[in-house]
Amino acid sequence: MPRILLAEDDDSLRGFLARALERAGYEVTACADGDEAATYLDEPWDLLLTDIVMPGLDGIEVARQAAAKHPGLRIMFITGFAAVALAAGERAPAGSKVLSKPIHLREIVSEVERMIAA
Repeated sequence: MPRILLAEDDDSLRGFLARALERAGYEVTACADGDEAATYLDEPWDLLLTDIVMPGLDGIEVARQAAAKHPGLRIMFITGFAAVALAAGERAPAGSKVLSKPIHLREIVSEVERMIAA
């Protein structure tokens, strides 16, 4: 079963995402912020799905640390800030994908499936 590390500071969105991904057949570890997600980076993951703007470590820094430990890790960002999404494209590890909120859960699950299948 593919493993996803999810970092999202919005409690309700984190819960919705985790449940949708679990129903789609993924094992999900859901974290409330970047600091918590960083504590799981030594484990093997198939995908890091992270918000960009969070308290503590932001999603970009979590992704950098994850990519350093696991070259080739698939990374997907979600953000509600258009300017942040544009800047993330320049600062994020190569090959990562940025999705802008609002986005339907089915779209996120579809993008996750595409990234993991690639």
